Amino acid sequence: VIRAKAVSAKEVDSGNDIYGNPIKRIQYEIKQIKMFKGPDQDIEFIYTAPSTAVCGRPLDTSGKKEYLIAGKSEGNGRMHITLCDLVSTWDSLSPTQKKSLNQRYQMGCECKISRCLSIPCFVSSSDECLWTDWAMEKNNVDGRQAKHYACIKRSDGSCAWYRGAAPPKQEFLDIEDP
Repeated sequence: VIRAKAVSAKEVDSGNDIYGNPIKRIQYEIKQIKMFKGPDQDIEFIYTAPSTAVCGRPLDTSGKKEYLIAGKSEGNGRMHITLCDLVSTWDSLSPTQKKSLNQRYQMGCECKISRCLSIPCFVSSSDECLWTDWAMEKNNVDGRQAKHYACIKRSDGSCAWYRGAAPPKQEFLDIEDP
């Protein structure tokens, strides 16, 4: 998971398919601003398919847009992204999302977020947070929960949604019911 700007793009060969035809990829050269989670070395290039029809994810190369990008790292300064990966412009993130990248999201790495597609829905274990944006906000994957809450693990091992500017207090972490 990185914050970065794309500075150039070029089409490159990425091996051959099963019939011997070349596989094309777009290689974005990027300027990494911050690594939130990933390898110890900077990401220099991001690769994606050449069009959205084959799950490619285009990036603006003017150098004016900063992105939050979550993709698959090869650990050699290269990352791959598709339409299914999280790629958002930095300016579109809420203040809570930006702050949570450094402080809160890591508190929920052992939690499972379960999507609620239609009401009613339930969690099956205490280590789950029920994500209701899709059901409650007309198929919105970038709704109130996504923008303003973080699913975190409490001291009793259960997980719950947390919203707040300050880190969670011990009383919240020790509470039994969300």
